[in-house]
Amino acid sequence: MGNLPPADLLAPAPARADLSQPRSPSLVTRFTSVYVQGTGTFLPGEPVPNDAIDRYIAPLDRHSQRIKRRVLAENGITTRHYAIDEHGTTRWSSAQMAAAAVSAVLDDAGVRLDEVSLLATGSSGGDVALPGFANMVQGELAAPPMETATLNGICAAGVMALKHAAQAVDRGEHARAVVATSEFPSRLFKRSRFAPTGYHTDFDAHFLRWMLSDGAGALLLGRAPTTRGPALRLDWIHTRSFSGDFPACMQIGRKAGATTGSYLDYASVGAAEADGAFALRQDTRMLANLFDVSVHEYVRLVHAGDITPGEVDHFLCHYSSERLGAVCEELMTAAGVAIPRERWFSNLATRGNTGAASIFIMLADFVRGRALRPGERVLCFVPESGRFTASFLMFTVAEGGSSGVPDEPDTAPPAPATDADPVLARLLGELATVWHDYRSRAWRTPLVTRIMGGDLSHADYLHWMACWIPQVREGSLWMRTAIAHVRPFWGSLASIITEHANEEQHDFRILFDDYRAAGGTIETLEALERNPGGEALNAFMYATARRPDPVDMLGAIYIIEGTGRRIVPQLLPKLRAQLRLPERCFRFLHYHSANDVQHLDRWLRAVRMVLAFQPSLADAIVRTARATADLYLLQLGQAVPDRP
Repeated sequence: MGNLPPADLLAPAPARADLSQPRSPSLVTRFTSVYVQGTGTFLPGEPVPNDAIDRYIAPLDRHSQRIKRRVLAENGITTRHYAIDEHGTTRWSSAQMAAAAVSAVLDDAGVRLDEVSLLATGSSGGDVALPGFANMVQGELAAPPMETATLNGICAAGVMALKHAAQAVDRGEHARAVVATSEFPSRLFKRSRFAPTGYHTDFDAHFLRWMLSDGAGALLLGRAPTTRGPALRLDWIHTRSFSGDFPACMQIGRKAGATTGSYLDYASVGAAEADGAFALRQDTRMLANLFDVSVHEYVRLVHAGDITPGEVDHFLCHYSSERLGAVCEELMTAAGVAIPRERWFSNLATRGNTGAASIFIMLADFVRGRALRPGERVLCFVPESGRFTASFLMFTVAEGGSSGVPDEPDTAPPAPATDADPVLARLLGELATVWHDYRSRAWRTPLVTRIMGGDLSHADYLHWMACWIPQVREGSLWMRTAIAHVRPFWGSLASIITEHANEEQHDFRILFDDYRAAGGTIETLEALERNPGGEALNAFMYATARRPDPVDMLGAIYIIEGTGRRIVPQLLPKLRAQLRLPERCFRFLHYHSANDVQHLDRWLRAVRMVLAFQPSLADAIVRTARATADLYLLQLGQAVPDRP
């Protein structure tokens, strides 16, 4: 949203609302128990006043200077924030800004990241085309496994992300969800990006350079208010797109004037840039239509009884220009459904227009800057000019409540119909839960982090091998110890485990040869030492193996063999690329990544045999798997030396 045509060219105002007419059915999506438990923002760098903009978003020529003066005179923005420095270099990525806002909202609520199970994001785009922005933010946070949802758009994207998260919380699917929004338009506006066009860029691409700015906001949703004072209860959300009615008003990815085609259709990205396809444009001539349809939508909500203007205590309206705020007020007054201007709240002057993040940053500033009273109604209005979407949100200020996570709903999702053995199905399901937690934590160990980040040194690899070889050597020994403590009743099971132990008996020699081929200097197997995590793992394995009928060790094998089958294949290509060692240095890893699927098939045969004789052993198998996972993680956590 931005510059408007003269007032006499505005679309006719809607007729005064006749509230005596019968009300239509409710148009909104209502929620029964969704509360904003915290707000968070991240505004990069120091506030940039108008007279300092040129250091970041430099005018291109005299024409550009005139546009700048005109835009700043109308939009009412006095300061804003940029995530680029004065040289145009990125200081914070969009994902980093969103992650910082998430950290801020968790601090505000006093909630840990592992207490959140859904992350929904809304933005006009992240730092990369793929994968989704929510996944990039989750990665930036190093967050544990959770559900994610990426909503792309412009201003309404944040509202849609909020709606998705609110519905999930309201249905009891998640006890807590965080919604994060971030926008980083300044890197589209720096002088260097306009150089391929020779600076001769149309008006619609010029003026947004002084309208938009950078920032991120986040909300934490839960099913109860916190004890930290009044909370906002989300009553309903309504969003409606009019994209089928109008052409695109704000877009990037096509050259000026084009209604078809894409930057992807060019011979190269450079050719698309030179043709102006990467210039963010706003068709200012269409903006009057946006507020026309948005106010009509507002009137529909009033007619339906979803909004009673006189009962709205606070009105948070997202607009990109103070002039547009005045137009909105004018149209609402003409429709007879105005909210007195003294009830409006806006932070546009000091925060600027941050797109999808604007309403989130506005809500954070609002709850911190106003003394709210329980029962007050807060209406938010978010019009989007991309291809015209109108969004409304209604909150009620609620008393503070319990800060604990509410009880999960009594009903559980129905189990899928299956003809499989129910005991085996339950065991495999519980082992899958153990595995997912283990794999996630394994991916955060220094060893795996360095491998996946391309930062594993040759010395790291040798250190890992030197600790791992004696661990592998013990594997076949504790398996044979377990076999010796299995009664004849389990003879067939003992045969399967013996077969496996025989195959593993000499694996450690292959690994030691790999270590030596890679430059390892320890000359004898006996001189190698396990790390403390490996020592703890072996102590547990031997203690378990010496118990009568230690068939629960199948849980340990599930974790160990699963590591070879599911994790090692992901690491091996990275190791090859980073270390550039001869293939003879990776024989052990290659063998297990290729053959552990056979080992797991053998494991499944053994499990079926155990459950056929004694189904109650399923719980013991899960417990041993969980303990093994914890100890294996302890070993992995010490597999490479710390760095200063």
